[in-house]
Order: sequence, then C-alpha cells, then structure tokens
Amino acid sequence: MSQAYTPGLKVTGRTTLRVRRVLSIAGRVTARKGEQVRAEDVVAETEIPGNIFPINLANSLSVSPADVPAALTVPVGEKVEAGDVIAISKGFFGWFRKEYRSKVTGTIESASKITGQVILRGEPIPVQVKAFVAGEVVEVVPEYGVLIESQVSLIQGIFGIGGEAYGPIRIASHDVHAPLTADHLQDDMQGQIVVGGARMTAEAIQKAIELKVAAVVSGGIDDQDLRDILGYDLGVAITGTEKIGTTLMITEGFGDIAMAQRTHDLFSQREGLQAAVNGATQIRAGVMRPEVVIPLEDHHQDINEVVEGGAVAAVLEPGVMVRLIRDPYFGKIGKVIDLPHEPQMLESGSKARVLTVACNSEEQFVVPRANVEIIAE
Repeated sequence: MSQAYTPGLKVTGRTTLRVRRVLSIAGRVTARKGEQVRAEDVVAETEIPGNIFPINLANSLSVSPADVPAALTVPVGEKVEAGDVIAISKGFFGWFRKEYRSKVTGTIESASKITGQVILRGEPIPVQVKAFVAGEVVEVVPEYGVLIESQVSLIQGIFGIGGEAYGPIRIASHDVHAPLTADHLQDDMQGQIVVGGARMTAEAIQKAIELKVAAVVSGGIDDQDLRDILGYDLGVAITGTEKIGTTLMITEGFGDIAMAQRTHDLFSQREGLQAAVNGATQIRAGVMRPEVVIPLEDHHQDINEVVEGGAVAAVLEPGVMVRLIRDPYFGKIGKVIDLPHEPQMLESGSKARVLTVACNSEEQFVVPRANVEIIAE
C-alpha cells in the first residue's frame, strides 16, 4: 500500500498547545516566565515610528527655501500639537506676515533650506501583542515576546477572514445540515463566538456584524456572498487583516457544506467556555490556518499530544478523508481511493505523484498530492 505524509487540519477535544507570541520588532515584554495569562492580556508591546507628513513651508509662507529654518517658531526635534503655530514669515517691514499651523500632532524632524520642506513625524504608533491563549508563560524571548502553553480544545478550519477575536462559545444552530441564517442570530450574541451548521448566509453575516458578534463559525460559505461582504474578490492573498467587524471561519469548504458532526459535537460540549478565534489563512508557502482555541480549566485528563500551532502532519493513505485546496476543485471533500506509486502526466504537461479522490458516488478526481490536505482526527 502506498503512503505519504501531508498537512491536515486538527480537530481535537484535548491537547497541549504551545503558542509563540512575539513582536515583529524589538520592544518590551510585559509577561514573566511562570505567569498565568488570560487570552486578552498584553504580553509584549512596542512603538513604531509615526507617519511622515511633508510640508512645503516655502510655498505656504511665500518665502525662499533658505528662509524656512529661520521662520520656524518651534525648533527641530520638538513636539507640536495639531493647531499649533510652527512657522511665521518676516513679512515686509513687519506687515503681511504669514503663519503656518500644524495640521497634525507630531515632532518636527527636519527643515531644509534647499527644498523649503519641513518634515513632521506623526506620533509613534503603539503595537501590542496579546496572549491569544489563556495559559502559562513557559519561555520569554527577551525584547520580543513569550511562549505560552495551555491545555485546549483545538478546531482548525479551512478558510477564514478577520483577525483575532475572543468570547464565549454559543451554538446558534444544532442542525449541522441547516444553513446559518439571520434568524439564528439573537440580540444577546454580542461579543460571542457563534457556531452554525452548514453554509453561513450573507444575511447572517451582515446581522452578525450589526450585532457586533465576535466571530461566526460554520461549515461553508458561498464565494459570491464573501465577495459581497468584502466588496472585492479576495483572490489568493493572505487573510486576517479584513476589517468587517466580525471574524469568519469555515470548517469544511466553499458552498452549502455541513459542518462535520464530530466538530459540531465538540463545539456543543464546550458551549459557554471562553475561546479565541483567529481568521488568518494562508494556503500556499507557509501554511497558516484559521482556528478556534478553547482553553480547558481542568488539568487531570490524559493529553493526546503536544501541538506547536498550525497544520499537523498525517499519513495520506486510501480511506482517509481529504480536502482539495487548489483550483478547480478548491473546497471539495472526499475520500482517497487510490495512490498510484508512479508519477502521472498532468494536463499542464508536467509530471507529479497523484491520488484519486471520490467526492461522492459520481465524482472522482485525479489531482496532485500537493493539492490536498487530510482532515485530521
């Protein structure tokens, strides 16, 4: 029997998760080793330089560039507030003097007698990294962040949009085959992670945004509904920075697809528990999956394994369930029925090792092995 290893999605009721939470540039770590942190606790913070605002002061004051440095009423390096007078021209015998008021708060960085421009640097932009997972800090990365360990239930999805969100799990639909509609959304769901069954409809997403629901998780989504909500075609870009107000995650694929019963049962068992969701997704180089992490308070049951975050490796063999992750079959789910050992010729003219996937009794596809991921247990 032919075997291979391929990335898969993780759905597990209990595992030890280690999450590295670090800044992109050096800053200050606010958590200590051995400390218990909550999901929304800030564990590291820094500031990045503010935006640059060039000011053509020579034109604004009607003076020569050489006169600009002398016209400044605030020295280079000093902070100014929006509305402050930062420069005054000499005028003509004290008459017809002009002044310039800063339009932003910031610091005067430079004044050029060659170009007549003043560079004003906006206020530093604070950057904070939250723990994301409630747990114990087991390692500190000086100036950058921490490694957090926690016992959790972990559910990874196939696709998501939106950043990190937090809230209690709330089951909106107990039928995995029923689409998640606007009628399933209640006024008291604000700030909660709402779990549906099959496709989340555009109307349900819109209502979730209006109710300020933290996140919506369901089996599938229609690509046209996604375009309508975003206002543009997402393409293959990395997601996670979308600003629609609610994080979305689908567990199965695109279309009217029911959430796996096992996944829905796990959510139901954890209803009411605080959880964290991250919709960030990247399918190509450096696979990154959306996920729901539900910290568990009791520490007395056996732990299945240690997960370092991201996709897991599993054995690809006949009989396992997989998702297709490349066009033209992206999002389809099926069972591996054959793994030919020899490379096969593809329509593109290149050769690759392939497999045959049966998506139902009538649909079978031969695709490169790199085009699938295992639905891991």
